[in-house]
Amino acid sequence: MATTRSAAHQLVILAVALALIGGLFVLPKGIMKPKESRSELSKDAAKTGNRDGGGPATNGSKTEASSGPVSANATENNGPNAAPHTSATPAQRKELARLLAEYKAAPNSATRATVAATLARRYESVERFDSAGYYLEQVAQANPNAQAWQHAADAYFQAFSFAATDERVKLLGGKARELYDKVLKDEPGNLDAKTNLGMAYMASDNPVQGVTLLREVLEADPRNEKALYNMGILAVQSNQYDKAVKRFQDLVKVNPKNVNGQFYLGVTLARTGAKEEAKAAFLTAKSLSADPALAASVDEEIAKLK
Repeated sequence: MATTRSAAHQLVILAVALALIGGLFVLPKGIMKPKESRSELSKDAAKTGNRDGGGPATNGSKTEASSGPVSANATENNGPNAAPHTSATPAQRKELARLLAEYKAAPNSATRATVAATLARRYESVERFDSAGYYLEQVAQANPNAQAWQHAADAYFQAFSFAATDERVKLLGGKARELYDKVLKDEPGNLDAKTNLGMAYMASDNPVQGVTLLREVLEADPRNEKALYNMGILAVQSNQYDKAVKRFQDLVKVNPKNVNGQFYLGVTLARTGAKEEAKAAFLTAKSLSADPALAASVDEEIAKLK
């Protein structure tokens, strides 16, 4: 069963991913406490950030070895093959093992694709997003279309966003880029795919391409919340706080109830010396969420303004 995580905790995880690749990568999944150092964030990541499975490779048959079901004893006793971020029950692990055997024994490609779709759903339910991506890719190969490619790409992107090592970030980011390229070949106007592709490029050797893609999204849709947020975060990480303020201001104009946008508007306004405006943004963020972790972060940020 997937675990529900607080908004504040989630962005801490994402900040780790950003730190791992030199400050260029972040995803809009929650709220990071700006005061935390990269070493502190790295410690958090070691505990909670690696939601994508285990080993260093996730393609082909290696997926099952690195991220597939492990024995009940290994998981329950924190053995070397355990994936501590997952919460698979013995019954879930047994079902995964059964489905994997069924997948391998499938008499034809149609049956194999059907089992693969079920496997993907089960892997998603235990937060093994790289394995889900692999089996969704098999589904897409059996019936190629933009929706199927995007489903697989989104799973890899989810794994990418929580990867806790440089190697995993690059590997899973590469898979996400490969599959989003297939989506955009069929649907060049798919802005969600283009936004995620842009963020996946931030972990590549060509981060400028990522920024270019995000700008293209905003040219096509100046009100795109995900692109505005990510451009704002990228500006924060490059210490361009004036630009970041503008991005987050645009974001909260589009959606005043965007908690992340309000929080980061407060962060960036504080960095530019606009303390009263920052306080107002922080309080707005706090009013929009019942998350105690967010409330604590807001209180800490407001205390710094005095």
